Amino acid sequence: MTGLQETLANWFGENKRELPWRTSPTPYHVWLSEIILQQTRVSQGLEYYNRFIERWPELQRLAQASEKEVLKMWQGLGYYSRARNLLQCAQQVQQQYGGLFPADYKKLTGLKGVGPYTAAAIASIAFDLPHAVVDGNVYRVIARLFDIDTSISSTAGKKQFAQLADMLLDRDHPGLHNQAMMELGALQCVPKNPDCAVCPLKTQCLAFAHETVNERPVNTKKLQIRVRYFNYLVFKTDNSQTVLHKRNNNDIWKNLYDFPLIESETHLSVDEILKQDAFLKFTRGKSFIVEHVSRTFTHKLTHQTIIARFLQIKLSDGMPCIEGNNLFLTPEKDMASYPVPRLIDLYLNN
Repeated sequence: MTGLQETLANWFGENKRELPWRTSPTPYHVWLSEIILQQTRVSQGLEYYNRFIERWPELQRLAQASEKEVLKMWQGLGYYSRARNLLQCAQQVQQQYGGLFPADYKKLTGLKGVGPYTAAAIASIAFDLPHAVVDGNVYRVIARLFDIDTSISSTAGKKQFAQLADMLLDRDHPGLHNQAMMELGALQCVPKNPDCAVCPLKTQCLAFAHETVNERPVNTKKLQIRVRYFNYLVFKTDNSQTVLHKRNNNDIWKNLYDFPLIESETHLSVDEILKQDAFLKFTRGKSFIVEHVSRTFTHKLTHQTIIARFLQIKLSDGMPCIEGNNLFLTPEKDMASYPVPRLIDLYLNN
């Protein structure tokens, strides 16, 4: 063990957070925590992890769950492809490996939703195999340690960081080392204005020496934000039913449920919405009342901003036309059983 590895390990031993997947680092626990914590803070992900473990304490039981159950349990975490991949991966491990994760990095990368980072985490933490983890925290630590000005989003940068992470890896204790690197980035080497004076690696950190800490890491990739206008139609019937829509294309929120939707490129007035062909198809000339128009909801995703309003509509003569397009009537009291996007949940609980 080098001086850096030993210093890092000692710091981790004194400062690490007590987390349930560290107490019981089985392959299932490590995998579940890593999938949940992708794009999610530990403070938020912990609640979901505990919920999943309580509902499905073993992979074999998760593999038997329905997608609707898993999506409902995941509701509010976002990036729902992670939940769909979670179930498919559990089923794949059950079918191909008898319910046990393979202790092999290459085989792990062949699992649904398991990329190089997650495979390295499972391999090192659960099986003690020498594979270095490179996540956002590790990128930041390494960029500052070596004062690297190569963009972490470039092909050359990804290769350089992977090589440096592998060079730094403590091969005798790979799981501990990887967790220490990630924890250092999460707690100490934070993105903005870290307290370098108390950092255990400050004497070895080139960015600290060169006063470039707040300039590292470099990321030249710029997000293109798409703005979308969602005009939701919340139909109410005399017998307390409403119309739901299952999203099953390759757009956001696949296989989650929302309301009939008229999407527009710009803001539409209520009168403009009521004149849309899609709205006229729903009503088929029946009389109706717009009972309520919600406030405007602004929902920000990584690559999109959704500007949404909800029009609550009461048909005075029967039900709306819902032929095809994954639309169906459901009692309002059953709404809580369906997995819905955060935006819909905000409206329902507003």
